[in-house]
Amino acid sequence: MRRTTTLRTALSALLLLGTWATASALPASAADAPARSTEAPASPELLSAMQRDLALTRNEAEARLAAEKAATAVERKARSAAGSAYGGSWFDADSGRLTVAVTRAAQADAVRATGAAARLVRYDARQLDAAKNSIDALSAPTGVASWHVDPKANKVVVNIVAAHRDDNDVRAFLARAREAGPVTVRQIPTAPRTFAAGTVGGDPYYTGNVRCSIGFSVHGGFVTAGHCGRPSAAVYGWDRSYIGNFQGSSFPGNDYAWVNVGSGWWTVPVVLGWGTVPDQLVRGSAEAPVGASVCRSGSTTHWHCGTVLAKNETVNYSQGAVHQMTKTSVCAEPGDSGGSFISGDQAQGVTSGGWGNCSGGGQTWHQPVNEILNRYGLTLQTA
Repeated sequence: MRRTTTLRTALSALLLLGTWATASALPASAADAPARSTEAPASPELLSAMQRDLALTRNEAEARLAAEKAATAVERKARSAAGSAYGGSWFDADSGRLTVAVTRAAQADAVRATGAAARLVRYDARQLDAAKNSIDALSAPTGVASWHVDPKANKVVVNIVAAHRDDNDVRAFLARAREAGPVTVRQIPTAPRTFAAGTVGGDPYYTGNVRCSIGFSVHGGFVTAGHCGRPSAAVYGWDRSYIGNFQGSSFPGNDYAWVNVGSGWWTVPVVLGWGTVPDQLVRGSAEAPVGASVCRSGSTTHWHCGTVLAKNETVNYSQGAVHQMTKTSVCAEPGDSGGSFISGDQAQGVTSGGWGNCSGGGQTWHQPVNEILNRYGLTLQTA
């Protein structure tokens, strides 16, 4: 593939925000983009997306990014200070601080000394995780959408599809779940689904008759969603030229995969922007706390932002349960699967599925990127 102006223009128009294993005809704006000043909290376009999706002013968006960065940095110290009394943590957008749940007042002062706020709760994280693990062992009916530990509620939240709340099998499942520990029930309007799509011209990558979005570049390839392709399946780029093959893939149970890159394609630590948002450099994969803002990019709906709602959630897709997912308030639609979730300049995960759409709203889940890297022994490519 030759480096031509035509191909640069095509890629700029066709490659949506997803840290792409980009073609040798990659636009200079992506391949040669200089690092932004570390003093700038984000590009103007990223701030605009946060303003649109989170109902913030520009100053509020900048302040939130700074506060979330500080909260992410303090989380490990605060958890260590809480010790065995740790009950979970979350970013409080109103106070702009990390809040840590503790089961003993003696640890609250130690947590506050790290710069985090402290809240006394009844159950510690080990008790809540044990309850969730017991629920994981149950067979969930289709009317049960997902379940996760909610540190703010200090319970395990079980989400059910509203239309199925009175089903006998859903009621039986909830009765068994309550035997496992502290449980609260919430309703969502529709069942979760994955966001793969049939082939449509001019979108990021194809395998068989499925279109998905690239997540993040790693050394030797890129990571994406597991439901997009099985091991050894061939992968083709937006122009139908061969990129590589799925080297590993897991779904259900997990929803992650990685693809090797060659044949004139290469990888860069960039989330590309179709002219909507400037190319975003990826500088690491520090995990944002619950409550933090996060943005998603995919080949159908481009760039949307929201907040982290939950971690370690089990999602009950029609194909089977997927574990250890992160839930967000960001919307998505078919074809966005595998695309990038990023908080600031830190990679978060690859899009798995959700409910709703970007016209009426909805929620999505992503598979945390660090889990994918650890599973396959991959190294995230960073700027």
